[in-house]
Amino acid sequence: MLIEVHMLKNYPPVNLNRDDSGAPKSCFFGGVQRGRISSQCLKRSWRTSDVFHSLGSKGIRTRKLPELVAEKLLAMGVAPDLVEEARIKMTGIANKEGKTTTDGQTAQIVFYSEAEIEQVSKRVYEMITEDGDLKTFKKRSPKDFAAMEKDAKLNPISADIALFGRMVTSPYFMNIDASMQVAHAISTHAVNRESDYYTAMDDLLKAGEETGAGMIGDTDYNSCCYYEYASIDTDALRENLKNSPERDELIERLIPVLLQAMAFTNPTGKQNTFAGQILPSMVMIECKTDKIPLSYVNAFETPVATWGSNPKIVENSIRKFVEYVDRMDDAYGLSLVKRGYFAPGYETIAPGKCEFFGKYKDLLDACAHWIRGEQ
Repeated sequence: MLIEVHMLKNYPPVNLNRDDSGAPKSCFFGGVQRGRISSQCLKRSWRTSDVFHSLGSKGIRTRKLPELVAEKLLAMGVAPDLVEEARIKMTGIANKEGKTTTDGQTAQIVFYSEAEIEQVSKRVYEMITEDGDLKTFKKRSPKDFAAMEKDAKLNPISADIALFGRMVTSPYFMNIDASMQVAHAISTHAVNRESDYYTAMDDLLKAGEETGAGMIGDTDYNSCCYYEYASIDTDALRENLKNSPERDELIERLIPVLLQAMAFTNPTGKQNTFAGQILPSMVMIECKTDKIPLSYVNAFETPVATWGSNPKIVENSIRKFVEYVDRMDDAYGLSLVKRGYFAPGYETIAPGKCEFFGKYKDLLDACAHWIRGEQ
């Protein structure tokens, strides 16, 4: 089954996802500049959210595997000198050549599941026990951990790794093809970047003393209504989680939790400055047995007007979206199992062939039924 998620999120002035100059990311689409949030930014905000954490199946992306293994070895009662030697050897585990590094971290950053970290720690403990002393253990190289190549095919991975995938050159960890595709979010309208000039005043300045700001600065921002699109291949997800206990139950819980994270979390960039915490104005979820994914981003090829007699950006974005969905239905007739639609305050604007939901929780519950094959 293919699950596709479409959202419209309308933000006040924010700088959620910065480029190398510190300005909000942007792109050109339909001949005009749009606001943009990268897919990497969106995925990180979802998987690190408290909502996703509640699932209890969350990976760790880090270069600090040696430190994590060292902590577990100490907890197992391994002597500190052997732990320190193991820490050094672990720096060479996440690269093809097996070369150790001098900074105490692996050469590349890797996405690990907790089960994989446990298994690596177990294998190192077994080697230390087999060698019996520091002198013998020191003779080992990272390439002596060959037994972990067999573990790689058997270790369960976490839900976020199964969704978003990973690429690694180490034979001790499996490459995982993502079961979820996430588009860069772009604004439904043209956008002009603005800049906030700010000052900081010295609280202890007294009348008659030197006047002026203690510091001055500026920060760029924009205000956008973003279209977000993602698709989830549940069969690929099921394959990625094949080594996980209670796989089907995990998937049944995972999809609603993911949909909550997508709706209830926002990127963290400059939030202390702008507090752009919002919820979606529209969510549409489609379930298909024919895996033909379709983004409706071209609904906004002609940008929504932000001026004139009716500059209702959210309402006009929803109207353009609905019109385009109906047009694609008429033109291509792609088969749907279900289409759920949620747009609080805009109940009269909805596409055809959809089931309308007044509460987001009801849409999530319905999606869980669809995944189970229930109508």
